[in-house]
Amino acid sequence: MDRLDLDGYLARVGLPARPPDRKALDELHEAHVRTFTFDNIDVLLDQHPGVGLDVLNDKFVGRGRGGYCFEHGTVFAAVLERLGYDVRRHLGRVGDPATGPVQGRTHMTVEVRMDGERLLCDPGFGMSLVRPVALADGAESDQRGWPYRVRRTDAGEWELQRLREAGWEVGHTVDDLRVLPVDVVMGHHYTSTFPTSHFRSGLMITKHEDGQHVSVTEKTVTVRRPGKPTEHRELEQGELADWLRVLAVPLTDDEETRLLARVAP
Repeated sequence: MDRLDLDGYLARVGLPARPPDRKALDELHEAHVRTFTFDNIDVLLDQHPGVGLDVLNDKFVGRGRGGYCFEHGTVFAAVLERLGYDVRRHLGRVGDPATGPVQGRTHMTVEVRMDGERLLCDPGFGMSLVRPVALADGAESDQRGWPYRVRRTDAGEWELQRLREAGWEVGHTVDDLRVLPVDVVMGHHYTSTFPTSHFRSGLMITKHEDGQHVSVTEKTVTVRRPGKPTEHRELEQGELADWLRVLAVPLTDDEETRLLARVAP
């Protein structure tokens, strides 16, 4: 944890250091997902630095870059521990096993225990929570207009669901097994190097903005606004570079050139 520049992180997200409480936790979680993108850019560029706090400090705090769940979860958990929160790390499976293939434990979340309550923090998901939600069976949370709920499965796992146009959809399921740093390293290694990992096959950049959530791939852009139909369309020629600026993705000129070449049709 000492490898994390806490003052630099707080300056990056625009918040002061405060004693642990629910209001401060909510605001920190929201500031994180509005500051850093969820993306797999370094995976596509074959330059991923790993999930050690030293390299993640350089990436998130030093450069203002984002990443995917193992990075977000590692950084956010370290920030919370440095601030005095009681933290647990969890791994889980993305998607609904009832409607698709069973996935590996390739998602990372963070739990905070406070005043007898368990709170699920999820800063590193494609459509991440804006603020923590209670880790309790049947708990519901309005996330700036997006309804979420938690369900305890028959296997004793925690299922996070989001209400969509067709009804409740399972985002991921996490378990209560203890997570050690080596587990995060192994999960990251699989998702970033396995040939059929979807993180290696296409671009994903998402970010919460004021009143909307934006998702960009090499071909499409999707904008979600609470209570309104989802907007989804094909990108126009050369538009991807514009979205890198709209979403404030701080790439070097070389990284942008290589990324655009990597995802070119």
